[in-house]
Amino acid sequence: MKQLLFLFFFFCLTGISAAKTLPLQLIALLSLKSSLVDPLDTLPSWDPSSNPSWCNWSGIKCDQHDHIISIDLSNRNLSGTIPSNIRHLGHLRYLNLSTNAFQGPLPPPIFELRSLISLDIGHNAFSSEFPKGISKLKLLSFLDAYNNDFNGSLPEDITGLLFLEHLHLGGSYFTGEIPVSYCNFPRLKFLDLAGNLLTGKIPAEIGLLKQLERIEIGYNEFAGELPTQLSLLSNLTYLDISFANLTGQIPIAFGNLTKLETLLLFKNRLTADIPPSFFQIASLKVLDLSFNQLTGIIPSEVSLLKELNTLNLMTNQLTGEIPDGIAGLPNLEFLSLWNNSLTGILPPKLGSNGMLQKLDVSSNALSGSIPPHVCDGNRLVKLLLFSNRFSSQLPLSLVNCTALARFRIQNNFLNGSLPVGFGLSGNITFMDVSKNNFSGSIPRDLSNAPKLEYLNISNNFFHEELPDNIWSSPSLQIFSASHSNLTGKLPDFIGCESLYKIELEGNAFTGNIPWDIGHCHKLISLNLRRNLLTGIIPWEISTLPSITDVDLSHNFLTGTIPSNFDNSSTLENFNVSYNQLTGPVPSSGNILSILHPSSFIGNQGLCGSILKNPCRTSAITPREVDVQHKQKTASAIVWIMATAFGVAMFILIAGIRYYHARYHRGFASGDQDIGQWKLTAFQRLNFTADDVLDSLSTTEKILGMGSMGTVYKAEMPGGEIIAVKKLWGKQKEMIRRQKGVLAEVEVLGNVRHRNIVRLLGCCSNSESTMLLYEYMPNGNLDDLLHGNNSKGGNSVADWLTRYKIAMGVAQGICYLHHDCDPVIVHRDLKPSNILLDAQMEARVADFGVAKLIQCGESMSVIAGSYGYIAPEYAYTLQVDEKSDIYSYGVVLMEILCGKRSVDSEFGDGNNIVDWIRTKIKTKEGLRDVVDKNAGATCTLVREEMMLLLRVALLCTSRNPADRPPMRDVVSMLLQAKPKRKVPAIGDFGGQKFFAEC
Repeated sequence: MKQLLFLFFFFCLTGISAAKTLPLQLIALLSLKSSLVDPLDTLPSWDPSSNPSWCNWSGIKCDQHDHIISIDLSNRNLSGTIPSNIRHLGHLRYLNLSTNAFQGPLPPPIFELRSLISLDIGHNAFSSEFPKGISKLKLLSFLDAYNNDFNGSLPEDITGLLFLEHLHLGGSYFTGEIPVSYCNFPRLKFLDLAGNLLTGKIPAEIGLLKQLERIEIGYNEFAGELPTQLSLLSNLTYLDISFANLTGQIPIAFGNLTKLETLLLFKNRLTADIPPSFFQIASLKVLDLSFNQLTGIIPSEVSLLKELNTLNLMTNQLTGEIPDGIAGLPNLEFLSLWNNSLTGILPPKLGSNGMLQKLDVSSNALSGSIPPHVCDGNRLVKLLLFSNRFSSQLPLSLVNCTALARFRIQNNFLNGSLPVGFGLSGNITFMDVSKNNFSGSIPRDLSNAPKLEYLNISNNFFHEELPDNIWSSPSLQIFSASHSNLTGKLPDFIGCESLYKIELEGNAFTGNIPWDIGHCHKLISLNLRRNLLTGIIPWEISTLPSITDVDLSHNFLTGTIPSNFDNSSTLENFNVSYNQLTGPVPSSGNILSILHPSSFIGNQGLCGSILKNPCRTSAITPREVDVQHKQKTASAIVWIMATAFGVAMFILIAGIRYYHARYHRGFASGDQDIGQWKLTAFQRLNFTADDVLDSLSTTEKILGMGSMGTVYKAEMPGGEIIAVKKLWGKQKEMIRRQKGVLAEVEVLGNVRHRNIVRLLGCCSNSESTMLLYEYMPNGNLDDLLHGNNSKGGNSVADWLTRYKIAMGVAQGICYLHHDCDPVIVHRDLKPSNILLDAQMEARVADFGVAKLIQCGESMSVIAGSYGYIAPEYAYTLQVDEKSDIYSYGVVLMEILCGKRSVDSEFGDGNNIVDWIRTKIKTKEGLRDVVDKNAGATCTLVREEMMLLLRVALLCTSRNPADRPPMRDVVSMLLQAKPKRKVPAIGDFGGQKFFAEC
């Protein structure tokens, strides 16, 4: 009403015509704005008081008569509804609501806009079946509904849109077959139905869409073969039917698609040979037939494709030689033929076109030399030739390949020396030349490569010393030179600050282990096994803050084991067997005593309980007798003091219980001696602090207990259910815990995200604090994964719901890491801190230890929970996003495996990360990892779960630099999105879900 009164006075004062069309347009816009939820306030210009002309408003375009013809509200994080008043925009031709947060059914008022030519609602969360009524938009030529949550059958009334040229219904959950009526659009040029749950055969009638230029219908579960009639689409330039379960042969008639530029048929079950007719398509630029079951040879006619840019044929059953004509393709940039059975040599002139950027022919049976022109043009970024039979020396031209980033030639028969010059490359990050026949010296200039992170020269025949500057490479993280016939002394560890792993097993190194290894602050693993090393074990190794694995076995080390190793908080494996060590194995700490005795055998002079070889003592002197007498006296005193302390503790506990009973009563009644209660609200609330206190005095429903207090379920007078976290303790303990709660208030009071628990308000007085949250009816993830319920089973057993929860948590953490300024690191992510609402949407909670970081900071205390703390965090106290990413990886493993992060099943000292890494080394173990209760017995589900397991392994990489940022994690989860609709509440583990498998 206020808006209408304002409009009346506005038009009267400005003298604007009272023509009905103009005010109706303005009313429609104001009604639209009031119906939208705009958390980022992206529509401030939609205000007639400061900006009278709506044609100047953000996202609005008008014609010369001030008729609104276009509204673009894309990418503004909008939600809400579309009001019926929008029908007054009778001249609207273009409406774009894409990339927002709209949910629920598609609003029918949109179908009243009869002048619409273009409608874009992509990248939202519209759900339910696609509503009827779109056939009213007779002029519509562009419809994009990509990436929503629509279900049911594809809408058939859409076929009444005779002017439609662009139809995009991909990325939802549409089921059933493609209607034959979809083949009757006379003007359709673009058709995308990819990424749904479509089944049945691809209708042959698609060949009747003569105007079609682009078709994408992959990532579905079709049956049968590719229709030959697709070859009738004479205007087709782009065809993608990948990951679609297709069988049979590729039709020979596809050679008639003379305008085709891109053909993607990867990840199907196509068989037989590649039709030579393919190579009659002179316009073809991208051909991807990878991950099929194609046999035979690569046809020599491939040399006819002069426009070809990308050729992907990897993971098939191709045999024979690579045609020489491939080397003559003038535009070839990407060639991937790996994992076939190809023989012969690489074409000698391959790369001479100066365009090649990626060459991957690994895992074949190729032989001969590496082509000398492979890097002509200096554009080659990836050269992957491993696991073949290549021989001879490396071409010297490779050292001038400064664009090269990944160079993998391991497991061949290459010989000669490594040429000098790779260190001049400013881009190389990964270099693996292991398992070849290289000899001679190792180039000193490798230490000059500024981006080199991984260098593996193992299993060669160098018979030389390591360069004394080998550790100086500024970015080197992993160096492996095992079994390479290296001699001489170990170089001083100067400049090794970035190294995480050093492997020098099975060489002939002599002399001492340099004491300055203490400079390698990031070192996690050190392997010097089976060398000729002498001298003592440097105690500096034990001081490395991240050291986990140390293997010094099978050398000639002498002296004792430094006691420092027994106090290392990070050490997991320590093998010094078969040396010449003497003295006792330190046992004052808690590290070495839990290791297997095999870690110390082969040292005749070692003794200790772990070896079942007690250390001998000499005759007792009078002084020692006196010492023993004093020790007995001291023991008696300690015993008396312990007894007294126990009595005092009993009295103290009784007093605390008495006080706690009084305190609880006072807490509920609001004792005046601790001050009046104050309610600080972070949004509009319909209750007061007294209402909260009254509800706590009557409730008996405890939702959980944490490190800072008890969480209660409380019902407000208006019927609203909330969760109340009430702080424990008082005095100094209260002050310390209040700091944690206030940290949670600081964090949650400013955070707004659908996957972060919503803080409603805070009740406090001079000594006590309560936090008020929205109530989560489905509890937390820990209870759902590991707790028992009344139904006697796991209530979150189905895979689709677990995926939804995993995605929600990832999106919440991604928001904290990438969208908050300053960045927020949660630091205690675990299943019990992940709450679940009525729709099983995940909400990250418990921010009591969260940290807002401006830059890299160190914490004075360790925060987090055992089993979820990143390895480096426990001893560096370095706060950054990588610790959260590790914790998320552990949570994801629990979701996939149904096991707790720490369990006796994993063995002493092991957690779920160690257990999974051990299991996945064998195919049999791999089957045991994923939870069968989630539907892992279904092949499709198991494959999807394995995709997420790879993400979890990346997130829990021991090297923090290898963990992907949360934005990448969310992207990887989206790519692994299950191809079925998430079930409704109550359908968990139902027969319907498993029937779809």
